[in-house]
Amino acid sequence: MGAVYKVGDSAGWTNAGHVDYKGWAASKTFHVGDIILFEYNNQFHNVIRVTHKNFNSCNTTAAYTTLNSGNDSFQIPRNGHYYFICGLPSHCQAGQRVDIRVPTTPNPCPPPPSPSGGIAPPISAPGMSPSSGIAPPVSAPGMSPRHSGASFTVNKLWWSVVVVVSIFGNAF
Repeated sequence: MGAVYKVGDSAGWTNAGHVDYKGWAASKTFHVGDIILFEYNNQFHNVIRVTHKNFNSCNTTAAYTTLNSGNDSFQIPRNGHYYFICGLPSHCQAGQRVDIRVPTTPNPCPPPPSPSGGIAPPISAPGMSPSSGIAPPVSAPGMSPRHSGASFTVNKLWWSVVVVVSIFGNAF
């Protein structure tokens, strides 16, 4: 379960008070799974999810979603931009619109730093030859190692790892 963000914080979703929704969204880091909460008076506002083009022009046609309960939530399903506007006349033009940007999540496991010599050490794993860095042939039951597609795939994978580490070892 992600974090819950109330659009506009204490002001909520409104066109009164000139809430800076662009600034509000820019001050947050949204992630997949987070919940965007729209709280508003449903007699005076609604929430319409639209395309980027319709967001820029405040056009409510061809909406992805229209919400109007006054207490609506949207859970972020994936990375990208999610554009929301109020569909009542002149509200979007007055600034009642928000672009929720969900950046691509960075790799949670950065590569380890290279040793001080600048050259990556040989990669070794159980069953590997430490001197070559290449995995020995692997075979499936009933297959000779010479005809095993698994051998080629494993060797190719380990060779790719060795090449990448050797080339980019100093960059990490």
